[in-house]
Amino acid sequence: MSYTSLLSRLSKIKLIKRNISGVLLLNKPSGLTSNYSLQITKRFFGATKAGHTGTLDPMATGLLPICFGEATKFSAMLLSADKTYHATLKLGYISTTGDVEGEITAATRTVSSDNKLSALRIKNILQTFIGRIKQTPPMFSALKFNGKPLYKYARRGEEVERKPREIIIYDLCLNSWIGNEISIMVRCGAGTYIRTLAEDIGKALGFGGAYLTSLCRSQIGEFSLQQAHQLDQFQGVFSSEHDAYLYPIDSLLYNFPSIAFSEAETLALLQGQLINNKNKYGLPLGTKIRLYSSSGLFLGLGEITEIGTIAPKRLISSKGMINHITE
Repeated sequence: MSYTSLLSRLSKIKLIKRNISGVLLLNKPSGLTSNYSLQITKRFFGATKAGHTGTLDPMATGLLPICFGEATKFSAMLLSADKTYHATLKLGYISTTGDVEGEITAATRTVSSDNKLSALRIKNILQTFIGRIKQTPPMFSALKFNGKPLYKYARRGEEVERKPREIIIYDLCLNSWIGNEISIMVRCGAGTYIRTLAEDIGKALGFGGAYLTSLCRSQIGEFSLQQAHQLDQFQGVFSSEHDAYLYPIDSLLYNFPSIAFSEAETLALLQGQLINNKNKYGLPLGTKIRLYSSSGLFLGLGEITEIGTIAPKRLISSKGMINHITE
């Protein structure tokens, strides 16, 4: 069964909507948009609300976290997380989209032949991209100009001036090299466009450019592709056992310190009140923290304020929670 027919079939089934919350780690297949993958899993789980944490291009595969319910309030935390990609680049050609889905043309080379390419030279060139570098976003991107995504201008054949932005590359390794194709591993910060990086690497190697023939995202923050589920697993009939696939909401906030509060403090937080810190936790001003009740119930995200109090910044729904805490 194709994924297109799968979503069509799911849309015809009368599903019971559930106020389910959690994080599903999905291994997105090639050929599907991130939104289409989101809709399939949302329908399968009967979730009333869902969103993903960072778009993967249709040709790309790999880790796509899907947030259900209250987890959507914290999905932006993964947008700013470090990511790891595995990519294959074809040197000597450029693409209008930066990958195989665009119009491919030969690039103007600055080296006379492939004989000047070697593993050592490739590794040395890759090293020059490590650290904080400037990168110009591609036209085929969701960045907005005058309220419209750049890709809408690109599809009309229009070019919009884009300012280079600073990105960070933590690691860039050569995995393999055959002919004019090289495979690399990239560990980078948020906002990095691997398609642009591929083209820049091709230029630096003297091939006039390069485009992506494959791309896989293998890591986002502490989440890895090994933890992800295949989309095929959501073609059958839903059962309560599928809920075990979901990670808890607070897994999105793994890098923030946590504090547990007394019953009285918990009730105050849920009512939007500040908690007197008195610097007893020793956390710097502005530190974001995970908030928990004394029984371990996740409450949401807070922050140490300038006056030394703990302020609730984003809480999960308190509906029924107060009764749960005071029972």
